[in-house]
Amino acid sequence: MKLIYKISLFLLLAGAIRPCQAQFAKGADVGWLPQMEATGFKFYDSDGKAKDCLLLLKERGINTIRLRVWVNPSNDRGSGHCGKKETVEMAQRAQKLGMRLMIDFHYSDSWADPAKQNKPVAWEKHSFPQLCNDVYKHTFEVLDTLKQVGITPEWVQVGNEIPGGMLWPDGSTSNWPQLAQLINKGYDATKTVDPKIKVIVHLDEGNNNAKYRTFFDNATQHGVRYDVIGMSYYPYWINKSYKATLGDLVGNMNDMIAHYNKDVMIVEIGEEDRLVDETYNMLTAVIKAVRAIPGKRGLGVIYWEPEGARSWSHYALGCWQDDGKPSPALDAFKK
Repeated sequence: MKLIYKISLFLLLAGAIRPCQAQFAKGADVGWLPQMEATGFKFYDSDGKAKDCLLLLKERGINTIRLRVWVNPSNDRGSGHCGKKETVEMAQRAQKLGMRLMIDFHYSDSWADPAKQNKPVAWEKHSFPQLCNDVYKHTFEVLDTLKQVGITPEWVQVGNEIPGGMLWPDGSTSNWPQLAQLINKGYDATKTVDPKIKVIVHLDEGNNNAKYRTFFDNATQHGVRYDVIGMSYYPYWINKSYKATLGDLVGNMNDMIAHYNKDVMIVEIGEEDRLVDETYNMLTAVIKAVRAIPGKRGLGVIYWEPEGARSWSHYALGCWQDDGKPSPALDAFKK
């Protein structure tokens, strides 16, 4: 037995065998959940019994929770949510259910996306060196606070959908040397808290290879440090069926792995809530495709705000019914 152990250890160290891969991440971004609960929205199982939304998600195969963080949350929908305190509370709830965690730093007081990357009000008049320090300090404080309560996320996003950069105008892609410094400050703060956390850089339009090549070629040229390429994939927003764009998504994922030697992950996905069969089929196809990426370098698929029923959120791409019950489309994650 000792000889077998020594041989196995030698082969592992030599790279002839690899340790077990982590479980495929099937996730949900649930940043709206505490707001929904605060306004009295109730969640029900298919049998009509009231139940914790996170438990309903877990029972449908979800094993990962993604939480966005805003610096000093603005009064989105009348109440400031997604700050550090609430993020820690939500992370604790997810941990109690044995779920994995991703933290998504927007570096803003509200939504950051390709159309807007607004600085937090408290940082607006800061010099660029101060802004670098702000990014490091904010990232470190949130992650260190989580660590103090026994929680270390597996993944951290430095920025949310940043094809044009973040913290405009200082960190726009028109000034790559500065954008690279800002991303690296988030990376360094994350690794200081725990070097095992994987840092994600996230763009929209996961089927758009030209956009990804342009961004990550520049990132490589300017020494940006990261571990995973995160992608959004919304057939709805590009007005094309997943059947017409899935091949491009898969091709882009494989191209990112080949050119930059990074794992890939769909960190946001969604389809119209009223197209239940279409959403189910799209999720099934995407999950299958990401799982099939060679070397298990496709890490997972995360639905953006599945619990955001249209009657509450006015958002068309949730995966929940207005009666408070999960959409049957979520059953795609059970596979």
